[in-house]
Amino acid sequence: MICGVDEAGRGPVMGPLVVCGICIEDDQLLRNMGVRDSKKLTRSRRESLYENLGGIIDGIEIVEVSAEEIDLLREEMTMNELEARIFASVISKLRPSVAYVDSADVDEERFGKEIQSQIGLETSIISKHRADETYPVVSTASIFAKIRRDRSIREIEMDIGEPIGSGYPSDPNTIRFLESWLQRYDALPPHTRRSWDTCSRLIRMKSLRRIDEF
Repeated sequence: MICGVDEAGRGPVMGPLVVCGICIEDDQLLRNMGVRDSKKLTRSRRESLYENLGGIIDGIEIVEVSAEEIDLLREEMTMNELEARIFASVISKLRPSVAYVDSADVDEERFGKEIQSQIGLETSIISKHRADETYPVVSTASIFAKIRRDRSIREIEMDIGEPIGSGYPSDPNTIRFLESWLQRYDALPPHTRRSWDTCSRLIRMKSLRRIDEF
C-alpha cells in the first residue's frame, strides 16, 4: 500500500491548515484519470475528481488545524515542525509501506527524517519538493485537502456573516475584510492567525492612522 500526503492552507492568514493522506494499492487508476496538482485544476475539475476518487482510494485520513491551534503551536515550534508532526500522525494511522510527502522544508531529506523519527513504523518516507506534481497519490491528497479547506472557508464565512476571500495575505478581498473588521471592532476576527506578520502589520497600520487623526 502506498500513501501520499499533502497540505492546503500553510500560508493563509485566515482559516485552517488541512493535511490529507491518501492510501491506494496501485496508482495507475489515478494516472488514467489525469489526477494532478490541485493548484493547476479549476474548482469544477477538482470537485469532479473529488466525487470520482472516493470510490477508488483504499484509505484516507484528514487533519484540520484551526487558526487558533496554529497560533498556540507556533509558540513552541516552527511551521515546518508542525507540518512534520501532522504528516507523521496521518501516516501512522494509514500504515502504508511507502509514503510520498510534499516537503515543507527547503531540505527534503531533513523533512523526511523528521517524519520518520515520529511514526514508529517501517514505512519508507519519500520526501520531495513539488511531490504533488510528480506522484499522482500526492496529487490526490492535494485535491482532497484543497476541497476540505475551501469548504471550511465557506463555513467560516457563514459563521462570520460576510465574505472573507480565500484567506491568503495576497488576496485583496481578505485584506479588505480584515481592515474593515479591525476598523469596526478594534480587534481581529475569529479564525485569524494572529501570529502572522500580516496581522501585526494591519494592527500597526491602524495604530498609525489613529495617531494621524490626532
